[in-house]
Amino acid sequence: MTAKNKNKNAGVGPLKGIRVIELGSTVAGPFCARLMADFGADVIKVEQPEGDAVRSMGTRRDGQSLYGASIFRNKRLVSVNMRQEEGRQLVRQLCLGADIVVENFRPGTLERWGLGYEDLSEKNPGLVLVRISGFGQTGPYSSRSGYGVVGEAVSGLREITGDPDRPPPRVATSLTDYITGLYGAFGAMMALVERNRTGLGQVVDSALYESAFSFMEPHVPAYQQMGIIAQRAGSRLPGNTPNSIYPTGDNRFVVIAAASDPVFRRLASVIGKPGLAEDPKFVTAVARAENEDDCDGFITEWTRSKSVEEIENELLAANVPAARIYTMEDIFDDPQFQARDMLVDLEDPALGDITVAGVVPKLSGTPGEIWRAGAQCGEDTYEVLAQELGLSPDQISQLESRSIIMGPQKAHGQTKSKNKNLKQPAGASK
Repeated sequence: MTAKNKNKNAGVGPLKGIRVIELGSTVAGPFCARLMADFGADVIKVEQPEGDAVRSMGTRRDGQSLYGASIFRNKRLVSVNMRQEEGRQLVRQLCLGADIVVENFRPGTLERWGLGYEDLSEKNPGLVLVRISGFGQTGPYSSRSGYGVVGEAVSGLREITGDPDRPPPRVATSLTDYITGLYGAFGAMMALVERNRTGLGQVVDSALYESAFSFMEPHVPAYQQMGIIAQRAGSRLPGNTPNSIYPTGDNRFVVIAAASDPVFRRLASVIGKPGLAEDPKFVTAVARAENEDDCDGFITEWTRSKSVEEIENELLAANVPAARIYTMEDIFDDPQFQARDMLVDLEDPALGDITVAGVVPKLSGTPGEIWRAGAQCGEDTYEVLAQELGLSPDQISQLESRSIIMGPQKAHGQTKSKNKNLKQPAGASK
């Protein structure tokens, strides 16, 4: 049913050879780095001993985070106690060998830890530091803590979400965190392009409230020019009619977007009222927007008389953009998702086969790939410290005994260590 990814090799894609250190937590930072990992970057995620907060979010099965299996995919996971100086020094060494560092601590935290951009770029001038925060690194609100929902509130985006006669709801996912992570990854790619010209890195400052505010684009000049304050409009897109959801005869909902004149003429014909396209109230897009209640009323009368499948078939046959409101069950049954590898099966030691969302966007020449499900906290601690920092098994054991680092079993409350059989890498320090 789903696309089975059998590739076991890391670092496949256009970002192969790019080293990313992820210091972020929860959603925005991990998603930002996950995008890079999907396209071949070598992402080393550093977690505190208690694990990333996202491991306690969403659905769990047998104590395992299903969310983490997806958002931590394609990454090497190490557990380092950054609250201790020795832990911070280990992280500093990793960062000095990195192309990109992603962090979403409160502004000033990295500086207090000696891991700020000035500290790191002194020895790694090509470093790109992606900084994700609630309100950015500057300005009077920069010291405030912030989550995505707070950013949505301040941006105005939350105010225009939902029905006008109800409080503004949220989308049942961390929408603004994802938007901000995406902007952070986009900024990092631009910074790498600039580094190719100058050899110098820079800071990418990605703020939650600004990322959400960027989606308010049409409402900014409307307020400045005409004093119009955008309001909640329910399922409609203001000034664009018909463009809404409509109830069906089998208690589902269908989206119909037919605001342009040619498409509306086709819609009017399908619903058996071709004369609507000549009615002065509906003949133009502007007229329809001014009479949206009447326009939607005719469409609703038709959709209520049919099943969602009948509506889709008739509208798509007439080339009218429409779709049922999909549930996750619909998505898993849909051939488009399968054909484009948007449902990818992975093998997980704890969960067995697990399906995760596929890679976006699709590149024709160097596509991204998913080669590993998100592993356990500290899964790769020993290997990364040995291979990347040249630490010996004894050094690693000493760090673990002082709770500076944790391996996978220790990080989950067990005391047995796996690093006894760790081979000494070539050139490792004694």
